[in-house]
Amino acid sequence: MSEEESSVLRAQLDDLLEKGWIRPSSLPYGAPVLFVRKKNKDLRLCIDYRKLNAQTIRNAGPLPRIDDLLERLGGAKFFSKLDLKSGYHQLEIRKEDRYKTAFKMRYGHFEWLVMPFGLTNAPATFQAAMTTEFRHMLYRYVLIYLNDILVYSRSLEEHVEHLRTVLERLRQAKYKANRDKCEFARQELEYLGHYVTPQGIRPLADKIEALRVWPEPTNTTDVRSFMGLAGYYQRFITGYSRIAAPMTRLQSPKVPFVCDDDARRSFQALKTAMLMAPVLNIYDPTLPTRVTTDASSYGIGAVLEQHDGDDWHPVEYFSHNLPPINSLDDARKKELLAFVMALKRWRHFLLGRRRFTWVTDNNPLTYYKTQDTVSSTIGRWMYFIDQFDFTPKHLPGLSNREADALSRRPDLCAMTHHAFAFDEELQRHFIRAYESDPDFATLYAQLSSDHPPASHYRIADGYLLLHSRGKDLLCVPRDRRL
Repeated sequence: MSEEESSVLRAQLDDLLEKGWIRPSSLPYGAPVLFVRKKNKDLRLCIDYRKLNAQTIRNAGPLPRIDDLLERLGGAKFFSKLDLKSGYHQLEIRKEDRYKTAFKMRYGHFEWLVMPFGLTNAPATFQAAMTTEFRHMLYRYVLIYLNDILVYSRSLEEHVEHLRTVLERLRQAKYKANRDKCEFARQELEYLGHYVTPQGIRPLADKIEALRVWPEPTNTTDVRSFMGLAGYYQRFITGYSRIAAPMTRLQSPKVPFVCDDDARRSFQALKTAMLMAPVLNIYDPTLPTRVTTDASSYGIGAVLEQHDGDDWHPVEYFSHNLPPINSLDDARKKELLAFVMALKRWRHFLLGRRRFTWVTDNNPLTYYKTQDTVSSTIGRWMYFIDQFDFTPKHLPGLSNREADALSRRPDLCAMTHHAFAFDEELQRHFIRAYESDPDFATLYAQLSSDHPPASHYRIADGYLLLHSRGKDLLCVPRDRRL
């Protein structure tokens, strides 16, 4: 153990003892300790509970799906985020179980009085405790994912009342929040890796930047890391499964790792799609809804949209590889399968709601409903489809671009944190450089048009800005002078 680690270990141990979170132990149990670096380079004390976890019966309680949580925010205009301070440590361990958490180090033998990190059932236990405390508020105006509590409301007056109720509940239960990490009555904030606004949700700009600068994978582990981050945001990417197919194949340990031209194109296309990721509206059950589907020889794509009175806006994109058993040379069957999979994906939005529109370039229902007999598979699909209230609409293939698209042209971003003395001459120089820059030219032209697309980027006084974490960052084109 280095001198730095020894000093940090002593300080953290003294802090835990002073707070009453641990106590000396004399029982013959003891997990080893280790250190990991936090993002700010500080050392964090961790306990290796792998042997204990291997003998633990897993708690069956699942964590909520992040997509399900985000979908509850439709119509909300104000948000507050509460972060519980050292959340796990606010739960006490039963006296008869404390000895199991013992750990050993050079300064002694100790056991936890409160729930530590590293136990296999800690997340599910903490989530269950939060669910119990806020059960009557959940999904009405409160969302909880572990120690992140989100309060959401349609008006400021309503939000103040909701917030007061939540804080009072925390006070009664004696939970403590971290004031420095809490945000109150915001109209846009970060939540679970997304930027939440009344207009919709979008990926965090720093996550997009991380994908943009990601180096080309050189082994299976690199591919899995990249696909893990890209897959987290797949709801924003049109035709994700089709774009990602060559990269997905590289994740298999059964095939040699060969990053060929198809894989490189897939890698770049995923980066491009994330850079151009749209703002997704949050589903509102009162608005007109349509589902657009498309099927190809190896995959399906779908988009869920709603009309706000002015235009159609995407709520979510969905794509899936076509299962091998369904890779048949039958366009009607593929189109029907695409619709079935889209209905299953968005069943909670579409079943029992107002009539929606199904847009397809090859309506298979017209064909199958005129047949005297159909296969058992088609029969099951038709029975499932009949539960939904919808109107089919034919759209020629050339017009059905959104569900059919694979990717769009890259628009890469370069950022600076330096200060400039802006004057008119420099402004003109920036504009000329944007218009000739191979990375920014297309994006700059789109944002300069009469109908600029929804984006993290915007133009102000001729300068291209990237909105990230509540701040506007200047994008600097490639130019020797700049």
